[in-house]
Amino acid sequence: MSSTELPSAPAASVLPKVATVRVAEGERLRSVGLPGITLTVRSRPPAREGLAPALYVHGLGGSSQNWSALMEQLEGEVDCEAVDLPGFGDSPPPDDGDYSITAHARAVIRYLDASDRGPVHLFGNSLGGAVTTRVAAVRPDLVRTLTLVSPALPELRVQRTAVPTALLSVPGVTALFTRLTRGWTAEQRVRGVMHLCYGDPGRATPEGFRNAVEEMERRLRLPYFWDAMTRSARG
Repeated sequence: MSSTELPSAPAASVLPKVATVRVAEGERLRSVGLPGITLTVRSRPPAREGLAPALYVHGLGGSSQNWSALMEQLEGEVDCEAVDLPGFGDSPPPDDGDYSITAHARAVIRYLDASDRGPVHLFGNSLGGAVTTRVAAVRPDLVRTLTLVSPALPELRVQRTAVPTALLSVPGVTALFTRLTRGWTAEQRVRGVMHLCYGDPGRATPEGFRNAVEEMERRLRLPYFWDAMTRSARG
């Protein structure tokens, strides 16, 4: 391994105990074992029988919790599920340490094949937008519709807000950033993310902000937090 590479994430069997993941009222959380990966899936029981299935895929550093509010709004329209990509949310790192777009797309495909829910209404945000686009390209039979929210796809003019993510993928930058921000609180980190992602951060509810801080505190205790972030950014 070169000096520019991050150390491999520890095996899921030796990961430390951290706080439990928040589950909103009306939601369910379950773990799904698949070849090479274990995925955590968040769902809401459909309001009625016969609704078409939908699957939501979060962005870099996010989790299935990012979709809780939308899932509640759409529970009468679709049968909602949201997945934690490997190494994010409550899903442990993949066995092979592969966080490329192809690997994340493969994880989504494995889940859809195993659950036999396809074709689904597929939603993707940021990194999840790139992942779901790849899923739709290689397995169109699994996709009913594709909805992209600020997808991380190539642009003719690179947005300034994309620069921090690009820098994260540069060897050595993650270690430097970790040292420089060692004193930052989870609240400060969440406010930074909100200003990056929201046109108007004031639209976020106090409860939503508290939930995000709680999740950030939990994630920062995981030894593979920065590994998953950096390798996914490089992917």
